[in-house]
Amino acid sequence: MFMGEYSHSLDSKGRLIIPAKFRHQLGDSFVVTRWMEHALRAMPRNVWENLEEQLNQLPIGKKEARAFKRFVMAGAMEAEFDKQGRIILPANLKEHAQLDNAAVITGAGDSFEIWSQKNWDDYTQATAENFDDIAEGLVDFDF
Repeated sequence: MFMGEYSHSLDSKGRLIIPAKFRHQLGDSFVVTRWMEHALRAMPRNVWENLEEQLNQLPIGKKEARAFKRFVMAGAMEAEFDKQGRIILPANLKEHAQLDNAAVITGAGDSFEIWSQKNWDDYTQATAENFDDIAEGLVDFDF
């Protein structure tokens, strides 16, 4: 399970170190893709394959379904670690996540997310301010 919050910097070549606790769960390669709230989602191959299956089951007749599938699939890349435990993020993913040099890597259960420091700070502040309302809304999910 991926959990925790880690701050790291991207170097001038766009390389980002992935926490050792996460690297051990990922294997030799994994998938990184564009995700919601201007974040990136990174996941082991088996989680990617499950997501891919779900995406392929979306109704192609629905414009929103096609858009979501295209956005996720076109933004996906296979990532591999270098000897220092870093990955190279291509320009399109850095642009989507609005990454400059400060990044936050956050555990998300079966996957983890990569955020710009600014976006993560804004997101966590807004979430903290509304946390009680968010929690109350989860009653419909038997939480």
